[in-house]
Amino acid sequence: MTTRTRYAIVGTGSRAHMYLDAIAGAHADVAELVAWADTNQGRLDYHEARLAAQGVAAPARFAPADLAAAVAAHAIDRVIVTSPDFTHAGYIVTALEAGADAITEKPLTTSEDGVRAIAEAAERTGRSVTITFNYRYSPRNTALKQVIASGEIGEVTSVHFEWVLDTAHGADYFRRWHRQKKNSGGLLIHKASHHFDLVNWWLADAPSRVFASGGLRFYGADAAASRGLGARPERGSVDSPLRDAFSLDLRDDPQLKALYYDTESHDGYLRDRDVFDPGITIEDNLSLVVDYARGSSMSYSLNAHSPWEGYTVHVNGTKGRAELSVIERGAVIISEDTGRPVVDPSAHPELVVHEGARPVGERLVVQKHFELAREVPIPAGEGGHGGGDARLLRDVFLGVGEDPYGHAATWVDGVRSVAVGLAGNRSLATGDAVRVAELDLGVEL
Repeated sequence: MTTRTRYAIVGTGSRAHMYLDAIAGAHADVAELVAWADTNQGRLDYHEARLAAQGVAAPARFAPADLAAAVAAHAIDRVIVTSPDFTHAGYIVTALEAGADAITEKPLTTSEDGVRAIAEAAERTGRSVTITFNYRYSPRNTALKQVIASGEIGEVTSVHFEWVLDTAHGADYFRRWHRQKKNSGGLLIHKASHHFDLVNWWLADAPSRVFASGGLRFYGADAAASRGLGARPERGSVDSPLRDAFSLDLRDDPQLKALYYDTESHDGYLRDRDVFDPGITIEDNLSLVVDYARGSSMSYSLNAHSPWEGYTVHVNGTKGRAELSVIERGAVIISEDTGRPVVDPSAHPELVVHEGARPVGERLVVQKHFELAREVPIPAGEGGHGGGDARLLRDVFLGVGEDPYGHAATWVDGVRSVAVGLAGNRSLATGDAVRVAELDLGVEL
């Protein structure tokens, strides 16, 4: 009989779903959830009921501050960290020092001090830290990795990378705890760590210098006032004539209602704050120039209020160019029935049959110098993050097999990705280009 690995999880909000369902489902033969913690007991109640419906026994509860004791008491092998970003480093270090390995959602951490603490603990304890960069596993991103690694476009000289978040997904960062940079590190850390990791992985290189520009130009009270938006509701889950397409009503989504609206009495956390509130401290438009150790550079931009969602990547090399275009969601449409935004138009085809609709899809084109362009076939992917989630979970729970492209990320990869954001945030504050070495992160990148 196979001995199952014993897991604990800290933080049971939305991001925990993927891991909880994997342990209870596809990987139940090799994994067992033994203990869990959250600052909000209502969320544990919700997930406990979900697991019970699948015939899974409830894990033991512990307070997040008691993680070390829980690792010892329950003989935990691995701790999964899916708590708010600013808490990652503390839980990772505690898990390592208590004798468990750690698995963490991106970003690895939000600060230079957090990186140094993880680096010191990993070296001292010899325990492993896995960071779950699921976008690496998406077939389209793997296809671009294969093109670059093959040498078909030669040595990479520059990359242009644009990522746009639509007015459903992008707006959400300005409703939640992410809206405060002290909690999330801003979008350069919380969101763009995904993107920076992709470029680091595609190029097999490390960032060396960053210059950033950006600001809060669409969301927030000042931007709203400049456009004359007028009075706003404090939150979306109210019956108010002031609500509009930017107001999120948690009561409309059974999962969000159960995880957040119904549990507010436990901790007072509001998941549906107005995106045009005063006091938001993160940026919604960002532009970076990033230099890499081997001599290439990247121009990067992030916009959090686009009418469609996706990304484009242009990679220039000494022999040619590769272009990856991805439209993850072609539009956010207002439903004629409810007057509310429909965030998955593909589920409502009657709403998107109009001139100018963007078809959801992906395309990878390679063109060498003095040759015609060719389209590179992209294998179909199923599931979240462009088909990356299921493949990631396989590596997390079953172990990494032979993989010439190195999809599995180490904690040092996590440092490489947040290093761009950390340097970018310092550049935003000072107006100067920042060398990554100046951050003194305690690890060789």
